[in-house]
Amino acid sequence: MALTTPATRPANPRFSSGPCAKPPVWTLDKLADAPLGRSHRAAIGKAKLSAAIDQTREILGVPADHRIGIVPASDTGAVEMAMWSLLGARPCTMVAWESFGAGWVSDVVKQLKLDATVLNADYGQIVDMGAVDYDTDVVFTWNGTTSGVTMPNGDMIPASRAGLTICDATSAAFAQDLPWDKLDVTTFSWQKVMGGEAAHGMLILSPRAVERLESYTPAWPLPKIFRMTKGGKLIEGIFKGETINTPSMLAVEDYLVALDWAKSIGGLPALMARANANAQAIFDFCASRDWIDNLAEDPATRSNTSVCLKFTDSRITDGAAFAKAVAKCLEGEGIALDIGAYRDAPAGLRIWCGATVETADIEAMLPWLDWAFETEIAALSAAA
Repeated sequence: MALTTPATRPANPRFSSGPCAKPPVWTLDKLADAPLGRSHRAAIGKAKLSAAIDQTREILGVPADHRIGIVPASDTGAVEMAMWSLLGARPCTMVAWESFGAGWVSDVVKQLKLDATVLNADYGQIVDMGAVDYDTDVVFTWNGTTSGVTMPNGDMIPASRAGLTICDATSAAFAQDLPWDKLDVTTFSWQKVMGGEAAHGMLILSPRAVERLESYTPAWPLPKIFRMTKGGKLIEGIFKGETINTPSMLAVEDYLVALDWAKSIGGLPALMARANANAQAIFDFCASRDWIDNLAEDPATRSNTSVCLKFTDSRITDGAAFAKAVAKCLEGEGIALDIGAYRDAPAGLRIWCGATVETADIEAMLPWLDWAFETEIAALSAAA
């Protein structure tokens, strides 16, 4: 029997986990004020970069004594910059429960060759952060972009700690409430919750992190784009918009458009509420069906941005092939683009629910997920 396709379609089928959907008000002409063909060192370029830093601070509520810098190579560049510049002064603990966290572990152990304590959890689970030794430097990912598992809060991180906390918050910033008193280094990119363009990273340093930078010199050479001190002092210009390398002023303008939109809807509380509503729509969908579930096992650790799902129907014998078929089916219909699980993650789907996504589009997409599932199940039966 032919399956009936749903009547309603998402207005925007973009559910990629990065680069993510643009803000709902975005149009190309909003970039008309970008100072193209101008130096980022000219007054107008410096003003734009400084505004990006100031508005980031305002919306995220970053304390005045924390430095915020725009750095090369997206979140990856920001994390690597922090690890290569800060680690090695004291023992370190590497924590991972998904692909990117595992990548930071590999870089520290294999490239920096530090004898780190490594704590891992399987996909869908999270490391017991209360059992971590915070007298060591601790590197971790706040929100697992490839597992959909997130820190529920920062309560387990002691305010009084000897080590630094280095947090990759790229799919959490602007959608989750980050405890700045518990984070010494925080990194993210523009391309996630704010729907910005790729290649630019953000690096936020607490006073404790600055103190480490000014009192410690790593044993290894640092590439130019990682160097944040000169003569034992922080290069303050980096944190005032004087970027280490040439930024894209078009991408900067795009980020400013997103920040203006965020401010116009009510700032961080409104951004969080939008992400929560998007994710909850999917959680409710899964709760009413016995063939799909959240990859995150504990509801308290379920991400409100990178929602990762697994198929649980016993008729599915090849999970990877089935998940790819469902994702391809939805993409072919123009309903949901780029929702396959990350290549290193368990087979399934990953649906981005960050603040730039409209809840109405999530709700319009979900009946099509029902349809795609039934379509592929029927194909399995026909092939048997």
